[in-house]
Amino acid sequence: MEFLDISKKPDLTDISAIIEKFRNGELKDGSPITVRGTLHRIKEMSGFAFVNVRSPRLVFQCVWDAERSECDIKDFSVEECVEIEGTIVAEERSKLGFDVHIKSMKRLSGRADVLPVEVGNDRKIEKLNLNTLLDHRVITLRNPRVRAIMKVCDGVMYAFRTFLRGEGFTEFVPPKLVKAGAEGGADMFEVEYFGRKAYLDQSPQTYKQMMVGVFGRVFTVGPVFRAEKFSTNRHINEFQGLDLEMGFIDSFEDIMALEARMFEFMYQTLNEQYAPELEMYLGPGKRLPELGVFPKIKFMEAKRLFADAHPGAKGQAALLEPDFSPEEEKWLGEYFIKEYNSPIVFVTHYPAVKRPFYAMEDPQDPAFTLSFDMLLGGLEVTTGGQRIHDYEEQVAKMKRRRMNIEDFSDYLTMHKYGMPPHGGLGCSLERIVASILGLDTIKRAAAFPRDRDRLNP
Repeated sequence: MEFLDISKKPDLTDISAIIEKFRNGELKDGSPITVRGTLHRIKEMSGFAFVNVRSPRLVFQCVWDAERSECDIKDFSVEECVEIEGTIVAEERSKLGFDVHIKSMKRLSGRADVLPVEVGNDRKIEKLNLNTLLDHRVITLRNPRVRAIMKVCDGVMYAFRTFLRGEGFTEFVPPKLVKAGAEGGADMFEVEYFGRKAYLDQSPQTYKQMMVGVFGRVFTVGPVFRAEKFSTNRHINEFQGLDLEMGFIDSFEDIMALEARMFEFMYQTLNEQYAPELEMYLGPGKRLPELGVFPKIKFMEAKRLFADAHPGAKGQAALLEPDFSPEEEKWLGEYFIKEYNSPIVFVTHYPAVKRPFYAMEDPQDPAFTLSFDMLLGGLEVTTGGQRIHDYEEQVAKMKRRRMNIEDFSDYLTMHKYGMPPHGGLGCSLERIVASILGLDTIKRAAAFPRDRDRLNP
């Protein structure tokens, strides 16, 4: 019998560690190193080649010289995984401060086939038709600009979890196969479940509320399914939901204040830990802005703002609609950036007809609810509000909406046996990232997006 060696070994794919050692003097001009990575781009010249190698977060330059290298660069192709033995050579023109001159190179993967798209050519990747980009997603995700989006997604989820744990929240995992929908609508995927009808959950809402009775403050991160038949730049049929719920609130504004602080923390985290990825979209040296003020405006006030700025038929038509169009959201985003230098605005008191059965109505005007949307850069990224916690009030509202009470017996049990005043919110990860990076469609912010026309890869 033997025992496993669990001591941590140097990560040879981590060029960042080599950069740090070079900058603090542990490694110098002429120091030998070993590094692993993926051949990203090879630019050959007569007896000479620049070899760009991709690591998990960086692309760094190596130099191959026919007279000094023990390998032949012609034996290698892009996207092959390699281990390089070489020497650090100081180079002021390099972003890293040095190049790696290749002594030898060993292939760690099989030989790579000819690529369907040029992963190493940012310009060609940027010009690809969206469908082509997604058809070859297994390969195009390797492009540094494309994968940077996924890294920012990682940063948003990391910040979401870290902030909420610091606020006393507990993470839990709700089921995704359910008997009835939390939103009470028809946009659900039906599945066969051992001879019974079941659905892919369209929201973890009911389970969040149940868990408030257990932990008081809870959150969950996971897929949400919507069987919406239209396909737009703002919609996908499976997205990653960032959801939270908290009990013992005094007002639904407690939820908005929590989210405002959360976004402050999120922006700070992205600026500090995800700067290389942000710069690919914001520009060299650019960072996300400091969030100083958080405007809030009632739904009808926001409608009147838009109508006043658009006199005539368009403005009057907008006043009659119980929700915002994409054009209205975009205009509101531009307005609050211009007037208050804030990319974020909270729109409150949405009409009851546009909110689900669990939304608490405004006691001063039951036609509206104690709910909100948060717009980020003119895109709705969050919906939240205060929930009904009284059993009789909840049952009465469900009956008014002609819902089958029996389908929600478990949900109503929590109301029967005591629930604190509570509220919460749900965010779309893809919408947050698309807004932060200025993407033209949220599909770019999903690793493998699903819409009505796409089930692969």
